Amino acid sequence: QVQLVESGGGLVQVGGSLRLSCAASGRTFSNYGMGWFRQGPGKEREFVAAISWGGRLPYYADSVKGRFTISRDNAKNTVYLQMNSLKPEDTAVYYCAVRTGSNVYYTSSYGYWGQGTQVTVSS
Repeated sequence: QVQLVESGGGLVQVGGSLRLSCAASGRTFSNYGMGWFRQGPGKEREFVAAISWGGRLPYYADSVKGRFTISRDNAKNTVYLQMNSLKPEDTAVYYCAVRTGSNVYYTSSYGYWGQGTQVTVSS
């Protein structure tokens, strides 16, 4: 069993920045790839970013490429999402997840999920 707790969400103005954190406990964190997804109002949950178990292979959705950076600290069992140049369309609940399957972009590849943290970007 893995427990994930996200933090760092909040209200920010357009162009601002936030850093999300996801603290993991339970299974050996460093053995797994991790991902961030988001779900906006009335929308399906969508892929945002992912990182390999060793932290050397990041993946990004086109919509956030160049603005968001995913990283991890295996010593702290924590994965981060640095979000810069935020836009109103980034408003969503952000979830971190542990990848237990093969495809980094699909929600079905992630077996454990946090409760989410709200990010609201005001214009």
